[in-house]
Amino acid sequence: MEYSPGGGIAEEIDNTESKPGEITRPRITALICALNEEENLQHVLPRIPDWVDEVILVDGHSSDNTVEVAKKLRPDIRILCQRDKGKGNALRYGFQEARGDIIVTLDADGQTDPEDIPRFIEPLLNGYDFAKGSRLVHGRPPRMPFHRWIGNRVLAISSNLLHGTRYTDICSGYNAFWKSALGRVKLSSEGFEMEQEMLVKAKKAGLRVAEVEYCDLGRISGESKISDIKQGLIDWLVIIKERFRG
Repeated sequence: MEYSPGGGIAEEIDNTESKPGEITRPRITALICALNEEENLQHVLPRIPDWVDEVILVDGHSSDNTVEVAKKLRPDIRILCQRDKGKGNALRYGFQEARGDIIVTLDADGQTDPEDIPRFIEPLLNGYDFAKGSRLVHGRPPRMPFHRWIGNRVLAISSNLLHGTRYTDICSGYNAFWKSALGRVKLSSEGFEMEQEMLVKAKKAGLRVAEVEYCDLGRISGESKISDIKQGLIDWLVIIKERFRG
């Protein structure tokens, strides 16, 4: 299911005020995991909407000025020092520490546009538990290497066949969900396979999941930290194992 930018969603979130006896609007946390992304944060942090209540950056022991740049760009940011290593480990730490009712995960490399956050909030306000991003609804993004696009398609098709879903992309780092719903999914991944684990376990837990189209802007600066073939095999094994795990 796709959602176009909700023109009134940002205003609805921003202007909703609580009155005696009424439920207050959901608090929103933007969660970003970063490892040596000082050059890219300037394209991410300033573009996060003002109505987002909390911005968390989980730093994976960066050796550059990622933390200092983040604090300069966003003085109110919460910096969490990752206890171990791996994206999955960083995400789980961020989920645990987030204070928002809704958590939105973004990439630190500039691939995900923070101004698309309303697109992900809209289905959650309309009854969904999880809003997963898709870069591949209309085919290969302009800056995505052909081999990576093929790998993504293989993973999506495999997951759909094994888990009865109809997703076009199961590797996107752009996602949003109610924190309370996430509590129904036991996550254990340490690496980049976290996205696949979340999606297949969300399905098994009976969560209502909406797929949200967005434009993949591509990494702005620096090198990807993913080993394509090795990570692809890990992702594929996660999908298969979760199908037969009780």
